[in-house]
Amino acid sequence: MMAAATLDRSLSDADFRLFQKLFYEAIGLHLSAQKKMLVTGRLNKRLGQLGLPSFRAYYDLLAGDTGGEEMQQAIDLITTNETFFFRENKHFDILKKDIIPARPPGHTLKVWSAACSTGEEPYSIAMVLHQALGNSGWELQATDISTRVLQKARRGLYPMDRIDGIPPELLKTYCLRGRGEYEGMLLIDKALRDKVQFAQLNLMSIPADMRGFDLVFLRNVIIYFDNETKQRVLNTICDRLRPGGWLFLGHSESLAGMNVPLVAVSPSVYRRRAATAAS
Repeated sequence: MMAAATLDRSLSDADFRLFQKLFYEAIGLHLSAQKKMLVTGRLNKRLGQLGLPSFRAYYDLLAGDTGGEEMQQAIDLITTNETFFFRENKHFDILKKDIIPARPPGHTLKVWSAACSTGEEPYSIAMVLHQALGNSGWELQATDISTRVLQKARRGLYPMDRIDGIPPELLKTYCLRGRGEYEGMLLIDKALRDKVQFAQLNLMSIPADMRGFDLVFLRNVIIYFDNETKQRVLNTICDRLRPGGWLFLGHSESLAGMNVPLVAVSPSVYRRRAATAAS
């Protein structure tokens, strides 16, 4: 009892700076001074689970985590994963009315949901694509830094209170109401779950063979980066877009001050300049 009473689980400014540097170097996450309380709250329970006496002890564990398992645990705890079906609905209208009808005959639309969280975004995209094109003519890759949310996304099982944004005709076609132990839950149709390819990915190290996308959803991600990291990630994303390919950002995000080969179509919607493109 005495040992437990002497534990110091407050996060000092010096230790917080260590975590700032650690997460920045690992995933490009910029933690401002205002995030100190958030870091304290989200990591404190993990310290207790591991029986560690202080945040410095946890930092030392992460810094020496050669296998990466504990670092992934910390990333899962720190990253924010707020999302819902058909969020920022205007983007889905553009997909339906502008992008899909302009698809050249025989061309497979390649779409990437680059921060898919628990899956609501890619499943929303998949519903629109499948309704218009059926099971062929498109492919959808969905990635996130967090393995925890990817596990939920692959399962495709959601509380009924999460479905408000799904249009009624799509809800009826692509969603199954849970029964028995799954009462109050909704399951995404297996045809869509099979079409979406989920994978863990750090946007700071995008593989070279991930390219040729017609559309990238990079929404509500770059707000967590400083300008240097934002520029780096956007440069890579643009390189992965086809000439004339589309990029969707979150409505609260801006490319002000960024040097990128993109043309604004409307707020948060951009297309890659064909003149500067390399396939």
